[in-house]
Amino acid sequence: MSEEVLSQNEIDALLSAISSGEMDAEELKEEEKNLKKVKVYDFKRALRFSKDQVRGLTRIHENFARLLTTYLSAQLRTYVEIELTSVEQIPYEEFIRSVPQRTILNIFSLTPLEGRIVFEINPNIAYAVIDRMLGGKGSGMNKVENLTEIETTIMKRTFEQSMSQLEEAWASMIDVEVHLDELEVNPQFVQLVSPNETVVVITLNTTVGDSSGMINICLPHIVLEPIISKLSMHYWMEDNVKEIDSEQYELLSQNIKKVDVDAKVLLGQSTITIEEFLNLAQDDVIVLDNKIKDPLILTANDEPKFYVQPGKKNKHLAVQVIEEFRGEEDES
Repeated sequence: MSEEVLSQNEIDALLSAISSGEMDAEELKEEEKNLKKVKVYDFKRALRFSKDQVRGLTRIHENFARLLTTYLSAQLRTYVEIELTSVEQIPYEEFIRSVPQRTILNIFSLTPLEGRIVFEINPNIAYAVIDRMLGGKGSGMNKVENLTEIETTIMKRTFEQSMSQLEEAWASMIDVEVHLDELEVNPQFVQLVSPNETVVVITLNTTVGDSSGMINICLPHIVLEPIISKLSMHYWMEDNVKEIDSEQYELLSQNIKKVDVDAKVLLGQSTITIEEFLNLAQDDVIVLDNKIKDPLILTANDEPKFYVQPGKKNKHLAVQVIEEFRGEEDES
């Protein structure tokens, strides 16, 4: 059942009406029972992706977060942690309003897909990356309006190179080439689609050294439209089922048969004292713990595999396999 969220002014007016006697609480409850529950649909917030498709995007960008963490950790040689926190679909206008007035906006194109995507990177994170690239400790700051030409160039190069991780994450769905088209600091200059167009916003909680902030990825519907069918779980399940190549299977089987295995058979064990060991002489007998009628165990790479009995073949010591070793069942 949907619930209507009241604004603070509506709550204050309701409390005032009840306290002044203009409205009785019991009458309000009775009136509420008689009202039909109507769910308001906002056409400006049309949901164009199913929950299954959103889960598909979540899986892809969880992988991207892991890949980007590994990449930046190696490049910056400092502690980096990137974690996906949310995936939601909202109108593009709402995304632009949620972005700070001054921030780092990287606009990428994804060949062969149409449209472009936006990476909004918190200035603290962007400057921490620059500081590490220039040999600093990775201190974050926020002076986006005063970006120098050198800082802009370093940011463009670093962020574009890191997009190879996005290409790898998307490879399970489609092969794309990511190119940085431009870098902006004012969201009002970034008009990718119409204000009411549905976009998917992926939020990554990011920590670089002692600096932390958010990375927001804005994916317009026009970019994802050609591959929407590939985002469902049904497609992923089908994609993971691969036919067995009989030729490759036979070749692999033949190669496995040639692998050397260290096979051993232990006749038995015994425990003696140091004094008994030092006093051993010719024709002395050491009693083993195995009975003569009990089978021995053959091990392959120290793993018990078969029960065997000792004997000779062509004047050489040998063992004959009796049955397979079944582990705990046999021991019990």
